[in-house]
Amino acid sequence: MSATIVVKGLAAGYGERALFEGLDLVVAPGDVIGLVGPNGAGKSTFLKVLAGLLEPEEGDVRVDPGGAVVGYLPQEPERRPGETVREFLGRRTGVAEAQRAFDLAAERLGEGAPGADEEYSAALERWLALGGADLDERAEEVAADLGLRIGLDQEMTSLSGGQAARAGLASLLLSRYDVFLLDEPTNDLDLDGLERLERFVTGLRAATVLVSHDREFLARTVNRIVELDLPQRQVNVYGGGYEAYLAEREIARQHARAEYEEYAGKLDSLKERGRMQRAWMDKGVRNARRKASDNDKHVKSFRGETSEKQAAKARQTERAIERLEEVAEPRKEWELRMEIAAAPRSGAVTASLRQVVVRLGDFTLGPVNLEVGWAEKIAITGPNGAGKSTLLAALLGRIEPDEGAAARGPGVVVGEVDQARRLFESDEPLLEAFRRHVPDMAPADVRTLLAKFGLRAAHVPRPAATLSPGERTRAALALLQARGVNLLVLDEPTNHLDLPAIEQLESALAEYPGTLLLVTHDRRMLEAVHTTRRLRVEHGRVTELG
Repeated sequence: MSATIVVKGLAAGYGERALFEGLDLVVAPGDVIGLVGPNGAGKSTFLKVLAGLLEPEEGDVRVDPGGAVVGYLPQEPERRPGETVREFLGRRTGVAEAQRAFDLAAERLGEGAPGADEEYSAALERWLALGGADLDERAEEVAADLGLRIGLDQEMTSLSGGQAARAGLASLLLSRYDVFLLDEPTNDLDLDGLERLERFVTGLRAATVLVSHDREFLARTVNRIVELDLPQRQVNVYGGGYEAYLAEREIARQHARAEYEEYAGKLDSLKERGRMQRAWMDKGVRNARRKASDNDKHVKSFRGETSEKQAAKARQTERAIERLEEVAEPRKEWELRMEIAAAPRSGAVTASLRQVVVRLGDFTLGPVNLEVGWAEKIAITGPNGAGKSTLLAALLGRIEPDEGAAARGPGVVVGEVDQARRLFESDEPLLEAFRRHVPDMAPADVRTLLAKFGLRAAHVPRPAATLSPGERTRAALALLQARGVNLLVLDEPTNHLDLPAIEQLESALAEYPGTLLLVTHDRRMLEAVHTTRRLRVEHGRVTELG
């Protein structure tokens, strides 16, 4: 079914804070709209409003036709205790809910309930449209194609991070919604998964709105951009793809700044003219009173007329100021200024693995021979589940090898942003969770540092686990600035980060003098960050790339 979303005058907020207002948008079949903006601008909120999960503060959302099915796939695949992969796929594709509605309608039909015929027909049509008739067969095929080598009756909570990412991708590839709302669908996907997702999205005929911080993915998929501009508190819609948006946005910002500076220059000039005219007028009146005698009527009259002329000019200037069309000053965009504090250099060898083998259930990493030298910048790539995170754990000493020897050099100080953001998963307030890692840092200094990373007064007392994935990532990056490190380990650091923060991280890495281990599937980051070596991990084997 072809469906269109029509948005009129939409406004939404978070608590007492306004996020956006006056949003008008039409998303037609074949549209792929990229929703961009800094963390906290309201992107996920907007998707939830479109999905009908949140009520807007103002305006309305209409889906035409009304019977169209809207599919909303949120950021983090929910791993519910006891839920199997098969049940997960049924829930995410909407088939499970459609099946329940169909079973209920069949029961009512059997009871001869009034209107049951129509209910049964509608429920059957929806179940078929969502692909319920052959979901099991398709699920087996897609899982095999994605390399998800597990039984579909295995529980989701037992999957590795890479397996869960593939299951999330499978749920998307199996979906047959009339409208797709995708929140960070690229997170945790390897390069093969990204390419599959790109083919799926570009091949959709359904109206699609997606949030992504993967710049290459946006460049390859979207045909329009909606920008939630938090500093200016406005919504901007750009035609064309992502690259066109970047160019148009820069031109628009330059024009806005030039218009304001022209307005401010005219205003200052008129105000200065008005001050001079009033000064001349006041001086003329004082001179007329001081110098003109009672009998010198001609001089007195002349000086009075001069003062009146100056007063008339001053009034003209005031009217010119009133007629001047006001141009608001563009608000300065908040920018993350990130630095990575460097500890004194470590020894010549930062970490090494000698004939290391690690066995985790059915998976085996190794044997691995690897030496990481001081100040080397190493990019580590490979498909999900290949052993990249296991390799990092072995290098950092978090896992004891089953065979071989692992060692770290003298003076190594590790700073890490792990894939799961485990440093900030506790129920203690963010301030306390942060100070656990830097106990000598004063609370006031912690607050100041967190504020530089966009975590302000309202975030500090919240339980760390309640922060969004992007906010937990920012906290982890702030910790790198608080502690001096000489071995920096980043495992998918761009997940959940907004675009300005990713660019700042790339700039900080360019200045960082120590050793770097970078695991990422972000294609533009791999191009932007200077690396001295590249390793590929696949099927538990580590290969040095030329």
